[in-house]
Amino acid sequence: VRDQFPAKNWSIFAQILRHAYPAAEELIRENPILQVQSAKDNKGRFISFAVDLGVQRAIQNGSLDCDFCWQPFAKPTGYYLELHFPYAKASISQVSNPKKQPRSVEYRENARLNNQLPLGLDNFESGVNVGGKPHFLFIHGYQVLTFAHIAVPSSASATEFEWRSKNLMELPHVVEKDGSDVEDTDYDFEEVKLLKQDIERWYHDNYES
Repeated sequence: VRDQFPAKNWSIFAQILRHAYPAAEELIRENPILQVQSAKDNKGRFISFAVDLGVQRAIQNGSLDCDFCWQPFAKPTGYYLELHFPYAKASISQVSNPKKQPRSVEYRENARLNNQLPLGLDNFESGVNVGGKPHFLFIHGYQVLTFAHIAVPSSASATEFEWRSKNLMELPHVVEKDGSDVEDTDYDFEEVKLLKQDIERWYHDNYES
């Protein structure tokens, strides 16, 4: 993971989350249609939209050094954001338990199996086939932003991780001002406003057309 996504860049993902969560909250707060109980039960979806959009924008403006594409789920229920690094792929998931893999779905199960490396000559001789690039996850707190990790799913378990980073939300985050001083801040209000507007536009285009 460190080779594909250096540790010096980990705080970028944490900063994207610090913008995305309040942007989703503000969008919900300002739209009565999103305050009915059925919409409240799907708050996580709006957080997911905001995070995906934040990551997409960070890649497009060069803040995140990778490529991306929108991949369809195994069943035709929508798309997920897949990040492409030179020798690995990654996806993003909300989880309630940072120590457990996200719920099993077919695309994620296939990606998990890609982390299985053939060890030893016996495995090569038995025809073990690694079907694609290794896969890792960006996971973050469900509903409330208390944690974020980079993790490698175990190929031998549907629930455990082979490796998991420290909590990215506990990394220092600084924003350089025009001068030499450095300001410690949770999020940029203008960035939150722009992200909220983009989410709102996307919502109207896809659900109110």
